Amino acid sequence: MSVIIKNVTKGSPAYKKGIKPGFELLELNGKDIMDVLDYRFYQNDTTVTVTFKLPNEKVKSKKIKKQEYEELGLEFETYLMDKQRSCRNNCIFCFIDQLPKGMRESLYFKDDDSRMSFLFGNYITLTNITEHEVERIIEMHISPINVSVHTTDPELRCRMMKNRFAGKALDVLWRFCEAGLEVNCQLVLCPGWNDGEALKKSLSDLTRYPSVKSVACVPVGLSGHREGLEQLEPFDEKGAAEVIAITDEFGKMTVEKYGERRVFAADEFYIIANRKMPPYSYYGEFVQLENGVGMWAMMQYECEEATENIAAPQKPRRVSSVTGEAAYPLIANVVDKACQKWHNLECKVYPVKNKFFGGEITVTGLVTGTDIIDTLKGEDLGEELLIPAVMLRHEGDKFLDDITVEELETALDVRVRVVENDGWELISALAGEERGEQ
Repeated sequence: MSVIIKNVTKGSPAYKKGIKPGFELLELNGKDIMDVLDYRFYQNDTTVTVTFKLPNEKVKSKKIKKQEYEELGLEFETYLMDKQRSCRNNCIFCFIDQLPKGMRESLYFKDDDSRMSFLFGNYITLTNITEHEVERIIEMHISPINVSVHTTDPELRCRMMKNRFAGKALDVLWRFCEAGLEVNCQLVLCPGWNDGEALKKSLSDLTRYPSVKSVACVPVGLSGHREGLEQLEPFDEKGAAEVIAITDEFGKMTVEKYGERRVFAADEFYIIANRKMPPYSYYGEFVQLENGVGMWAMMQYECEEATENIAAPQKPRRVSSVTGEAAYPLIANVVDKACQKWHNLECKVYPVKNKFFGGEITVTGLVTGTDIIDTLKGEDLGEELLIPAVMLRHEGDKFLDDITVEELETALDVRVRVVENDGWELISALAGEERGEQ
């Protein structure tokens, strides 16, 4: 396979050797470049021979000397160099299948591409990976790899993912583990399916391998749009408490065995079970934040630290903020503490009920612009409305329902400030600091 070079970074090693956009990359050090994994791996040497085809079809090679791991500077049409691979599974818990009709097409794409795991930390099922890719990943020792395991019972995995090859794909996971590749695992738990004894088996299997660095247990998310889908129930208080007990048991075991906790329950389980969140120290390096593991502890810690170090607003300041229902107690608490310390600060936090997805979804990242408008219409929001950036993660300045930040400002007649999911950013925003001032 060859790929057209879209751009060459100015001042890069490739730029200095006269390689230009429009050239067709063929090989690095005599190795065919099939995709971005090949490119990333073979460009790491201190001497790289780049073979390319000119627009006139003439093939040339350039020997480039550079620092080890220094980027060559070549850019391509996509990160992957070719089309992104879609998921072949039909998981009973898939949230994309629970999206309402009429949303933008990109939201319905199910990614299951191993290359995206290495590039962006995406979780993959391993049902969409070829033997060639498995061998290449092991040979290159590319890690970490993030795997959506769900269960280590082959038969149960087939039933949950509605793919007759899903159980066999576990063999790839075990090969990665035996090869010493660092692996992070995700288990989406569905009551009556892969919790209880099935969960114990999965955690027992996974924690046998030193290379399994973390396991996150996440509760199934159920929207109000499940027509024609498998009948599933949400976790209740008792079921959530049982999951916490199991993950705690295996977490303690990994502390004894590996010197660190490697098994975690998502924060949402503690909310459902009405349990106190574990302390900051419980989560080690917070490797499963993207799965909602330790977000509360980190946010609380960062906010407390920031409140002690960031100066109070220079003048009276009155603002408002929104969050999902699940995170409301935490955000309201840290905001209240900031207001108590800074007497010239007033901020009201509004929990937004997610009517767009049927009312049962409570996480902040799935709050829509429409529901924010419905919640806040007619409210006195002060000089600024703080919006968590996680609500906009899919398109940058657009909510899941296609409402833009600008449209939100117009509808509510208030300036909107997007705040990253970081305690320092939140407290800085409350204080009225411009980003980067702290």
